[in-house]
Amino acid sequence: MTKLVEFFFDVGSPTAYLAWSQLPEMVQKYRARLEYKPILLGGLFKAIDNVSPVTIEAKRKYMLLDIERCAAHWGVNYRFNPHFPINTLTLMRGAVAAKIDGSIEPYLTAVFPALWSQGLDMNDPEIIDSVLTDAGLDAARIFRQVREDDVKQGLIDFTTEAVERGAFGAPTMFVGDEMFFGQDRLDYVERALSDQASP
Repeated sequence: MTKLVEFFFDVGSPTAYLAWSQLPEMVQKYRARLEYKPILLGGLFKAIDNVSPVTIEAKRKYMLLDIERCAAHWGVNYRFNPHFPINTLTLMRGAVAAKIDGSIEPYLTAVFPALWSQGLDMNDPEIIDSVLTDAGLDAARIFRQVREDDVKQGLIDFTTEAVERGAFGAPTMFVGDEMFFGQDRLDYVERALSDQASP
């Protein structure tokens, strides 16, 4: 039976970007499969009456420092996006559309670095179009798809699933029934994969 890591994420989260930067290599090491589950973080927060840590000054200061530590530790090219916060509704519907089409990996390979390495204003449709087109994706098609009911409902469904399974932020990973929150818990994700791989 193939091992599975379920990755609930919103591209507007820099910690999700860091987790994404490490997960593909990790799952390959254990011959596991990575299932991308796009969520709308704002919708998740609203559903469980949570708030972003950046709204609390002490948490914000620590989180930004810790993200830089993690990025340096892993050698990940990162800089805080000067246009933060980003309204990711279109981008996350785009992720659902890309998942349906089987192009989620190239989509995220374009969008995550645009936000958290290049610092682009991904609130701007023209910049989104350029980023997707430069990645070889059909930006016009994706922009059409984000208006389709099945894509809109897909994002709602993934977000609802995250809530029902106990998630309270992003990134959240599941290995079997075990939930792991945050880029700083990837060691535990790997341990869970290793345990599954043991005879």
